[in-house]
Order: sequence, then structure tokens, then C-alpha cells
Amino acid sequence: FAQYHVDHKADVTVAVQPVPAADAHGLGILKLDDESRIVEFKEKPQTIEELSGLESGSNPNKPYMGSMGIYIFRTEALIKLLEKHEGVDFGKNIIPAAMDSSRVYGYEFNGYWEDIGTIRRFYEVNLDMTKPDPPFDFYDRERPIYTRPRFLPGSEIHGASLYNVLIGDGCRIHEATIRHSVIGLRSIVDASVTMNRVVMMGADYYETDADKAENKRSGRPNVGIANGCVIEDAIIDKNARIGKNVTISNKRGVQNEEGKNYVIQDGIVVIPKNAVVPDGTVI
Repeated sequence: FAQYHVDHKADVTVAVQPVPAADAHGLGILKLDDESRIVEFKEKPQTIEELSGLESGSNPNKPYMGSMGIYIFRTEALIKLLEKHEGVDFGKNIIPAAMDSSRVYGYEFNGYWEDIGTIRRFYEVNLDMTKPDPPFDFYDRERPIYTRPRFLPGSEIHGASLYNVLIGDGCRIHEATIRHSVIGLRSIVDASVTMNRVVMMGADYYETDADKAENKRSGRPNVGIANGCVIEDAIIDKNARIGKNVTISNKRGVQNEEGKNYVIQDGIVVIPKNAVVPDGTVI
């Protein structure tokens, strides 16, 4: 990518990827000429008319080039663009302005990349990684993937059944059944819990014995998931407190709804960061 930018003496290079028409409305769509220069750019076109004439490439199943939101700028060109134009949004302001006065190229990337700009896509892409043969390999020796060091202990799992699950560091899971899920760092999952297709973001901290005693006095669940819960098709954000015998499954099939301690977006139940879900709640 960087070498391509240098070789083409580009002022701006945009990483692009072929996308189907169904995904075009959520991305910046651009048209390339025969030399891969960007000659037209539409930010998140919503109609067939806006997409008309933007076809690029030779794949009929993915006829459009979508911006990956990754750019390389020549420093002087970026400074000039920012000084000349008031807008600072790359897709809406900077890239369209650059096309009028600069050498703007598209670099086609054909490796793994997904846009996770919606709740559903974020959820689906995370769960894709729990498959036995995931679309992206985190364990490639030649291209290893690291998170930042946190120096947490290994996860503690007692009497649990796990099937196609990714688990972060420092978790404590007791006699739960978890399928097709992502369990984030410091997650606490108590006994008799069933989880299926869940993205659990984890926690920023562990509670002390004093914290738990105060929780008990105030009738507040501990951070994590308490005994007897059934959770399906959900995202549990960080530091959420889910009480005993809670059911989260969206059996009503609601697409979008906002409740006191939850949000349903695109059919996915989201428990927000720091939310408290009392014992016996059904969502």
C-alpha cells in the first residue's frame, strides 16, 4: 500500500475493495479510471440513481469499489487541503476536494476486510471469528496479531461446556454452557448460564469483596452474568451487571427498540456499558 503510493507519485491514496450493491449504501463508493486514479466519489449513496455510472472492476457480483476508510496522504497535500477547505470529514469533504487539484489514486485490497459500522455487522463479524475455519486467521505466524499487554491471569474455567468460543484473558466461567460466542477480558459468568451467539465485551475492572458486599446491601447485581441466565443473539457491553435468572433472547422478533436497560438494533439486543439488569428480567 505504502509502496504503491510512492510508485504512483500520489498526493492521496485510498485503500479500496470491491463490494456488492447491497453494501454500497454504507460506504464511500468511488470510480477508478484505467490507471486507478479516482475520477468520481460518492459518500454512502442511497439510491440507484446515485450509484449509476460508478461501476468499476470486472467482478459482476461486486461491481463497486468501496472506500476502506484507510488513506495515505503526502504531507504537503494534506496540509494544503485542510487549509483550503473548512470540512474535515475525509469521505464527505477532503477526498472529493482532493480530486479537483491532486493526484488521487485507489489501491485495490483483496484480503480480508469488513465494515463494522452498524450493530449487526459488528455482531456478525465478531461471531464469524468463532467458526472452526474463520475468514481471518489471528494465528498466522508470518503476520501475528497482538492486543496491547494487560498482564492479566489466564482465564479460569470450571465445569463449563464451550463450543466455538473465543475467550479473552482474566475470565472466570463456572458451570456455564456457551456456544458460538466471544467472551471479552475479565468476564464473569456464573453457574447454570446458557449463552448462544453472544458478544460479551468484558469488564474494565474486577470487583473486590467489599464491592460485592455493597452490591448485596443495595440489591445490585455484581459485574458479569449471574446464575441461571439464558442469553441469545446479544451484545453485552463492558461492566454490565446482569442479575439472576435473566432471559435475553428477543423472542418477540423486534427490530428496533429502546428500553430502560437495553437497546434492540437491527434485531440484536444490546446491553449498554455499565447497565444494570435486575433479577428475573425478560428481554
